[in-house]
Amino acid sequence: MRAAAAATSTAAAVLGPRLKSSIAIPARLPLLRRRGLVAMATAASFCPEAARSPPALELPTPPLSKFKVALCQLSVTADKARNIAHARAAIEKAAADGAKLVLLPEIWNSPYSNDSFPDFAEDIEAGGDAAPSFSMMSEIARALQITLVGGSIPERSGGNLYNTCCVFGSDGKLKGKHRKIHLFDIDIPGQITFKESNTLTAGQNPTIVDTGAHLLCYPGAFNMTTGPLHWELLQRARATDNQLFVATCAPARDTSAGYVAWGHSTLVGPFGEVIATTEHEETTIIAEIDYSLIEQRRRFLPLQHQRRGDLYQLVDVQRQNSH
Repeated sequence: MRAAAAATSTAAAVLGPRLKSSIAIPARLPLLRRRGLVAMATAASFCPEAARSPPALELPTPPLSKFKVALCQLSVTADKARNIAHARAAIEKAAADGAKLVLLPEIWNSPYSNDSFPDFAEDIEAGGDAAPSFSMMSEIARALQITLVGGSIPERSGGNLYNTCCVFGSDGKLKGKHRKIHLFDIDIPGQITFKESNTLTAGQNPTIVDTGAHLLCYPGAFNMTTGPLHWELLQRARATDNQLFVATCAPARDTSAGYVAWGHSTLVGPFGEVIATTEHEETTIIAEIDYSLIEQRRRFLPLQHQRRGDLYQLVDVQRQNSH
């Protein structure tokens, strides 16, 4: 009894004041087993469930355990009609190769240029002839019964221009529209100067789209300065700290353009491993996403149980204000 009481007191000291009850750890258990129980109790004292406010949403069970994703690294020209037809052909080829989720690059229907954004912008809300890129994406998603993350296109609305990503379900309906919140402004003397904010307006809201796919998608047009430094680094970091798949899709490189894209579209796994990637030429990557890897990696490295709700808290302001 004294040994059990001493063990209980030791466990209570390890657990700290945040716990409402202690856990008795009998001294007769093998050493490794006792250490495991103490570690579990210590993790509980971190209050990981309190590290997010409101509490994290449970991910729904995906409709498929495995599926193919396509990253269409497209060449972009000053001919908008050509860009639209070219994207359509790439999407059709990806679907024919078995892709259920297709990603397009950032600003795929227009040169990445402040001079071009106003001329190539579309009125998405009006639709039809005022938004030929948008209309094509909706129609092709429905026809091929795929989920389409439509990269981004310049959007005109209310006198403003936005860098806008549209996501379509397999029925062709718009599932979500995201206006880029953090505009890209860079000024490195002797290397690159580009400021989206000269023509584009920043979006005001985060956008959450339920596609049934548990991954982060980043259409991105990194350049020859930020690409070698940050492109792979950022996507592998986001995959690792969220323990999710990350898919990035970039335009193909055109060295004659005013803004030269880095390319290197990539799929990264939940351990930060590069599953598939390419160089800078025009191509389409087809790769498989296996959801069992997410649970396996989270079992190997249980970060969700190690968050320190006793020390910090991630606040989702949008969800919190919606209650």
